[in-house]
Amino acid sequence: MSAHHALLPGRALIALSGEDWRSFLQGLITQDVETLAPGEARFAALLTPQGKLMYDLFMVGRPDGAWLEVEADRREALIQRLAMYRLRAKVQIAADDAPVSALWGGEAPSDGGWVADPRLPALGHRGYGAAAPVTAEEADYDAHRLDLGVPGPADWGFEETYPIEANFDLLGGIDFKKGCFIGQETTSRMKRRGQIKTRMLPISFEGEGPAPGAEILAGTLRAGEVLSGRDGRAMASLRLDRIAGDLTADGWEVRVERPDWMAQALAPSQD
Repeated sequence: MSAHHALLPGRALIALSGEDWRSFLQGLITQDVETLAPGEARFAALLTPQGKLMYDLFMVGRPDGAWLEVEADRREALIQRLAMYRLRAKVQIAADDAPVSALWGGEAPSDGGWVADPRLPALGHRGYGAAAPVTAEEADYDAHRLDLGVPGPADWGFEETYPIEANFDLLGGIDFKKGCFIGQETTSRMKRRGQIKTRMLPISFEGEGPAPGAEILAGTLRAGEVLSGRDGRAMASLRLDRIAGDLTADGWEVRVERPDWMAQALAPSQD
């Protein structure tokens, strides 16, 4: 099967360089920076001090520093926040306008510019200034991601969600052994307790389905909320202790999907 290649105008790059870039970033984000190799990508986040998601990002190693791939409409705000943390660190922080793209459903070209998506192999590759015929739209990639049950920024919002609730721990987005990062105390405590009450899961339904923000009910009890989606499928924030029975949202019957990559995390809810 031929690979699908889509430009992602909703994503953009920040370039970090300078002799202190690793130590500067290491104390900020949820992923280990010190061992990042050129040509390697890692999924990560910058959290609030209270441990909630502000910025998701892909950190991509380069010979002289790293790229941070972020939401395009939040790039400038993140640059400003990083500059605030810089203090005396010898690090340069600048926007980089190389295009971001995604390739899935086949092998990446061998002519460079591609890195494996660090979250799931089925998500394919991320491209940074990579050359390949464009065969799909950003919406097609989002549909592919949704089919795999992987949430995105539209689901977790800004300073609303803990990263574990958005499955960052299951998608390689948090290194619990790396040492300190902003929001670490809350994040580590949630992991140590091992009782995650709420997670994002895909749901399916017939037709157009409930609108984003609709309350999901297990009988008369609140089970969660519909997040982003399309006809027939959406992401939802769900209480794991209330997903075993029949669920409804705005009068629609909804079915909870359980992706294979989440099987271990969901096992306690299937007693």
